[in-house]
Amino acid sequence: MVNIQDVIERFTFYNEETGYAVAKLSKGATVVGNLPGVNVGETVKFIGEWITHPKYGRQFKVYSFETIYPITVSGIQKYLGSGLIKGIGPVMSERIVNKFKENTLYIIENEVSRVSEVDGIGYKRVEMIKNGWEEQKAIKDVMLFLQSHNISTTYAIKIYKTYKDDSITIVQENPYQLTYDIWGIGFKTADKIAESMGIKHNDYRRVRAGIVYVLNEGTNDGHAYLPIENLLKDCRRLLQIELESTHPVFKDLISEELIIRKKEKIYLPSLYYAERGIENRINLHISITKKIDRDQFKNLRLKERYYSDEQLDAIRKSLTEKMLIITGGPGTGKTTTLKGIINCYKQLRCNIMLAAPTGRAAKRMSEVIGMEAKTIHRMLEFKPKNMKFRYNENNQLKTHLLVIDEVSMMDTILMNNLLKAVASNTTVIFVGDVDQLPSVGPGNVLKDLINSGKISVIALTIIFRQAEQSRIVVNAHKINKGEFPNIKNQSDSDFFFIEKDNVNEIQQLILDLTRTRLPKKYKFNTMKDIQILTPMYRGETGALQLNDLLQAELNKNTIQLTRGGRKFIVGDKVMQLRNNYFKEVFNGDLGFIHSIDYEEQILRIDFDGRLVKFDFLDLSEITLAYAISVHKSQGSEYPCVIMPLSTQHYMMLQRNLLYTALTRAKNLMIVIGTKKAIAITIKNDKVHKRFTSVFITN
Repeated sequence: MVNIQDVIERFTFYNEETGYAVAKLSKGATVVGNLPGVNVGETVKFIGEWITHPKYGRQFKVYSFETIYPITVSGIQKYLGSGLIKGIGPVMSERIVNKFKENTLYIIENEVSRVSEVDGIGYKRVEMIKNGWEEQKAIKDVMLFLQSHNISTTYAIKIYKTYKDDSITIVQENPYQLTYDIWGIGFKTADKIAESMGIKHNDYRRVRAGIVYVLNEGTNDGHAYLPIENLLKDCRRLLQIELESTHPVFKDLISEELIIRKKEKIYLPSLYYAERGIENRINLHISITKKIDRDQFKNLRLKERYYSDEQLDAIRKSLTEKMLIITGGPGTGKTTTLKGIINCYKQLRCNIMLAAPTGRAAKRMSEVIGMEAKTIHRMLEFKPKNMKFRYNENNQLKTHLLVIDEVSMMDTILMNNLLKAVASNTTVIFVGDVDQLPSVGPGNVLKDLINSGKISVIALTIIFRQAEQSRIVVNAHKINKGEFPNIKNQSDSDFFFIEKDNVNEIQQLILDLTRTRLPKKYKFNTMKDIQILTPMYRGETGALQLNDLLQAELNKNTIQLTRGGRKFIVGDKVMQLRNNYFKEVFNGDLGFIHSIDYEEQILRIDFDGRLVKFDFLDLSEITLAYAISVHKSQGSEYPCVIMPLSTQHYMMLQRNLLYTALTRAKNLMIVIGTKKAIAITIKNDKVHKRFTSVFITN
């Protein structure tokens, strides 16, 4: 074994789940191995051996390591200036180190009040530095504890933020508690800790956590419930034990109302009550007859020559029905129909409200309709303090007409909360494309409402003449019908297919198109107008790897932050990964990194003109978004979409995935891949079945 000691200069690869990393040291050496919790700028003592990689040459393979505080003035300054300690950034670190030299870290550790001797540092800053130093030490302790149980210390920050000084105690008492309390930590991570602590496979805590985990995983797959046999099968596979529905844990979970069983269906309570709420509120709403003044209708100016028979039918039914669903593909005139409905209600001097599930969808709705549209959360005025909506069954929206766009994106929970706030005299118009991918969250609301037969449905099918000129529109409809699209390239077309089979060539072509060719020919803004949509997250043409490549090529800003292997640069396009009601940013929202404040440990992101602060400890909520999954693109429209589509994506190649990607492109769609991959995609019309029970007797 050999010992080497050096400063981490940068990471060229980092796996957050395993902690495996490839890092460059300041003296030029490359180290490889598990390096959980190590940050750029830290001095580390490595124990291992020198090896020769057949492709990458000489490397130092790490078997163990320990972080060592730097002892040189330059090392200390780099360490403190890296943004590790709240209250100290590059400028402040230089001042502090100039004052205390090699004694800087000793002073911060043992005599922190003396830091106030530095010009520009007052009492508040000293307290911030003191707390930041102690917090960093506490996180390191959690990291060391997790490392002893073979768990990636990426989770240490989340655990410490949740439990603070009780972190290690709580994890030792019941590691499965993590799965209930901390977003992003699943059963398998907790199970690794439990196993290393000697907790048996049939332990009650493990079985209990496993059942809840499987149900939660079911919601991630879109299910509102799981059939008991499916649940048991998945639990047996996960827990590797024999498990029957007679196990005492089921009785306990039911009695504690942590799960609900209805015959052979097992629900999480929130989803069971949400489904029943949707049913009850729709039944009640449509049971109340709409008051119609026939004389007013006679005076309405419909301009009937502008509308097809389908559109006229939708407009007329919007005036007589309490609820109406309008569905149709691109180019079938949904927007024109909506404008006609809204025009009628304006003539009747009615109050009108427009909303959509996401900020991007609401913004787009505002632009095409010419009226303000809000997100559903903003319209209902969500209050993070008590996690409730201001508008609900006791305080309903005051409007005559409520139009909800992109309903295919709405999950069961959101639909239930919306319907609670709908007054009995309100007409509700649901608009969406039922053939697109269903919601990211659980449920299949639009399809379930259509299939229920409870609500009148107008399906727009005629492609209008102007839309017929668009190859994007025509090909989207061909794909939806199971027909092979027209991929013959024409210079004036808005749809192009570029045949490439080699994944490295696909990567390079995406870089060339994004960086130079498309901005030069079409005047697209590289960052704002071009969006890469990919079927998969992992793989050589998956979102993860494409984001790293695109970031390196497109963003040369030097103001950046590195945490583990994740790099955030000012100007980066990023996406929110979970609903954060306190910040009012939601799963799938896109923004751009505006600034990085190392001293305050704050990263600011511009979400459509609104700057939102993210603590450095909250960065697991965001990810790079130069490339995103098709699913995450729902409700959006981009001037240009580039989609890699190869047989490497075989598991994800579904007809509605390609259809959804095409309908996201406004001016230009480029598919890069193989004809075989397109054919596989179109042939695969087996939509993943979601277990939902809206309007299905339990």
